[in-house]
Amino acid sequence: MIYLDHAAATPVSDKVLEAMKPYFGAEFFNPSAAYLPAKKVSADYEAAKGVIAHAIGAKTSDLIITAGATEANNLAFTCLSLDGSMLYLETEHDSVRRAAEAYGGEAIKALPTGLIDLDDLKSKITDETELISVSLANNELGTIQPLAEIAGIIRDVKFDRLKRGIKRPLLLHSDASQALNLLDISVARLGVDLLTLNAAKVYGPKGVGALYVAHGVKLKPLTVGGGQENGLRSGTENVPGVIGFAKAVELAKEHLNGNRKKYANWRKLLLSELKDYELVNKKHSLDNFVVLMFEGLDAERLIYLLEEKEVYVATGAACAASKGKKSHVLKAIGLTDAQIAGSLRLTMGETNTEEQIKEAARIINEIVKAEKERLKNA
Repeated sequence: MIYLDHAAATPVSDKVLEAMKPYFGAEFFNPSAAYLPAKKVSADYEAAKGVIAHAIGAKTSDLIITAGATEANNLAFTCLSLDGSMLYLETEHDSVRRAAEAYGGEAIKALPTGLIDLDDLKSKITDETELISVSLANNELGTIQPLAEIAGIIRDVKFDRLKRGIKRPLLLHSDASQALNLLDISVARLGVDLLTLNAAKVYGPKGVGALYVAHGVKLKPLTVGGGQENGLRSGTENVPGVIGFAKAVELAKEHLNGNRKKYANWRKLLLSELKDYELVNKKHSLDNFVVLMFEGLDAERLIYLLEEKEVYVATGAACAASKGKKSHVLKAIGLTDAQIAGSLRLTMGETNTEEQIKEAARIINEIVKAEKERLKNA
């Protein structure tokens, strides 16, 4: 099997699984219980949160653990007041787009490169705007957005508001799900007030995420009950999941530079071996993302033919592709319906080897050539 869809899911690494195991068995206690073994589990849970927080330059108390990135994104948007408005980049993941639309959010345009149109952002900020949401790295293109520059624009707007006696807050949220194992993330450098993280994209367990919340940012709970996670996410803590998340983050930080170099080399190798394609994400992209366009071909058919050869790729976000939806991301950057229909997303990861990259290129070339011949003779 050659798996090239790591943006959709990553396998739990052996070291992560090993770290989690005790908390399914001997260390099974509820962290909220009053006796000593439970207090030890509670301390382990908090220490694991501390590892995750430290990885992004935050404090343990700044993190709210959630059941994944979708919940974290939805929780972030509860900072909005009843009369406040928000902006979001049009290429955002559906969990951001749909949540933003529910709050009456307005979309910011993306440039053909996939980068945010900063002029459009500036023109759409009003005195009612309270939140701007832009992912650190796009889930379909891998495009790395200039968050520090966006934070600078927000600072200028806030300063202007204060001069005019307007005290309405203006916050920056970013979904960094795809970026944690490929970028050195610092909430201070990025200038974010809210940041979404996802264990499932960094070889940790699925169903575990976190939301960084800057000091002073007020949120409203989506789930109420026992008051866990500073009252913002009630429910018995997912101890094994958070222990695994922390170990995954630790390993990601440890191998960050080596992985970036490895994926950059593999990307060059893959593109040098492939034929008859157009590269969609040419600049400003995570090193493991390769988005290819085979205009005139049907990407869904290519996926089926590749699957027969045990090569697994995607047409875009897994949640959208499974419902047969066309990519809103590729449409936003100006691709035609025909171009979108012939586009594939390949995302490399820890399951791959250099030999697999070469073999994948060979198989793709073979299938694309056969498809073109079939259509020519049809």
